[in-house]
Amino acid sequence: MTAQTAEEATPDLLYSEAEDDLRAAVRSLLADRTDTPAALARAESDTPCDPELWRALGAGMELAGLLVPEKLGGQGASHREAAVVLEEIGRSVAPVPFLTSAVVATETLLALGDPNEEVASLVRELASGHRTAALVVPFSAGPYAVRLPETLTGTVSAVADAATADVLLVPTGEGLYAVDAAEATVVALTPLDLTRPLAAVSLDGLRGTLLAGPDASLAAVRRGLLAGAGLLASEQLGVAEWCLTETVSYTRERKQFNRPVGSFQALKHRMAQLWLEVVSARAAARNAADALATGSPEAPLAASVAQAYCARVAVHAAEECVQLHGGIGMTWEHPAHLYLKRAKSAQIALGSAGEHRAGIAGLVDLQAP
Repeated sequence: MTAQTAEEATPDLLYSEAEDDLRAAVRSLLADRTDTPAALARAESDTPCDPELWRALGAGMELAGLLVPEKLGGQGASHREAAVVLEEIGRSVAPVPFLTSAVVATETLLALGDPNEEVASLVRELASGHRTAALVVPFSAGPYAVRLPETLTGTVSAVADAATADVLLVPTGEGLYAVDAAEATVVALTPLDLTRPLAAVSLDGLRGTLLAGPDASLAAVRRGLLAGAGLLASEQLGVAEWCLTETVSYTRERKQFNRPVGSFQALKHRMAQLWLEVVSARAAARNAADALATGSPEAPLAASVAQAYCARVAVHAAEECVQLHGGIGMTWEHPAHLYLKRAKSAQIALGSAGEHRAGIAGLVDLQAP
């Protein structure tokens, strides 16, 4: 292997200056538009999504079109930039459909190949941030075991952000349909994570525009779910980083026996272990984002490794955050429970850790666990 080939094969896990600038801009906007009382109040309301925040992010900052080529009205950026945005969304558990619309749905449409007029028009609308789309598959569906209805019949349950989407992308055995959400029967469900709404979508009687045939549609759906799983790892990283930062800060201030509880050796060990896990999660998430961005043949492996690992780290960090905050961590007034619920719901989203491990086994020719 030549030096150039080896360099090209090495993933870039560092953040570029442009990515750091993007992070600062997104974090600033989220800090201005979201706070704990507002987040808790919205979680209790019937409209957990924040349309004004999404307009500011999607249309105002033009983040809805990050993955869309410039010729289709997007920013022509890559999965690396999308990963940075998702890290910040995870840090603030922002109730916006960036993952479901700007990543999964958009990536599915782009994976159809050379777009026809209907696909190109829909991609431009999504890239503008003025419309959102939801892929009508259960939020638990992963790229390896997704099951599609044969026709536009029946009900698909637990579809993320379907209740607030403008367009529903419905994959079936006949192909991929685009359906106006206003014509569909969408029943909101009560999810564990109140910041990411789920809904049941009835397909009976729907009429949609056929965007692609069955073979292209299935491959596109799997590509969209794979990209979503790989970038969900970055959101989980953001959740874990917030939990670790807040826990360290709290244990420095909280005193017991006239000493900060963070000075107790047992707690030091727990937080040090958590820091090691978060650092490893960052490496896995960045590797997945870089592999997706560069179109690496290792992208499926990188995405599954990141999802299988980061899901566990996010849950562990959120559990430690709740426990080490003591009594206040168990209350509704503290936001720790929002992060725990986001981490727990994301743990089985876009393929469970077990599904991704089985996928990894197939990719590297090892016996599945």
